Amino acid sequence: MAGTTVRDAGTVEHAFWEALSAVGVNPEQHLPFLRSSMGWPKIEVFRAVLGDDARAHLANARFEDSYDGAVSRGDVEPLPGAETAFAALRAADVRICLATGFSRATQEHIVDVLGWRDLVDLTLAPEPDDGVRGRPYPDLVLAALLRMRVDDVREVAVAGDTVSDLVAGTRAGASIVAGVLGGAHDATTLSRAPHTHLVAAIDELPTVIAGAYSSAGAM
Repeated sequence: MAGTTVRDAGTVEHAFWEALSAVGVNPEQHLPFLRSSMGWPKIEVFRAVLGDDARAHLANARFEDSYDGAVSRGDVEPLPGAETAFAALRAADVRICLATGFSRATQEHIVDVLGWRDLVDLTLAPEPDDGVRGRPYPDLVLAALLRMRVDDVREVAVAGDTVSDLVAGTRAGASIVAGVLGGAHDATTLSRAPHTHLVAAIDELPTVIAGAYSSAGAM
């Protein structure tokens, strides 16, 4: 979501900064890792940085408080083209799932504040208690396939602005794995990850999908 369909504008990084500071850790020395791990479940990032599950949970709670505050203040908004993409996909009878590394509660807050409840078909966040791991594992993609009763994983397209998005989509077997530029990871970084397409913005995804279906139909 953040960086792909939702404008980040530094809110995620700021929330990480506040969270690590709250548990007595200098955030600056961990910024390279925080940036490279964008897209991971946030609790896993804190576990990797802190090496202590109890402190990781404290930091994660502070992160969610900070980011939820930003959402409530209106600091989070749709990226240009996001809602256009939703409408175009729906018009083409393509079902839409928003997946995230945020907690379920934070994801729901974002969706409600942006008024996206009726624009998408499904929202998914990591659910460790149910065995659904976050990216770069393929679980969220496969969970979307199961819940929306998709018959073939090759009918799935995955788009995201991080390496972990592209790895997850590839591991799941999606036929389209599109890196979205302008988010957390730049074009050079995304081009080195497994992918089928790189797009300038999410509103190019409907055209990519239409082209793939057209090519498949011509074969």
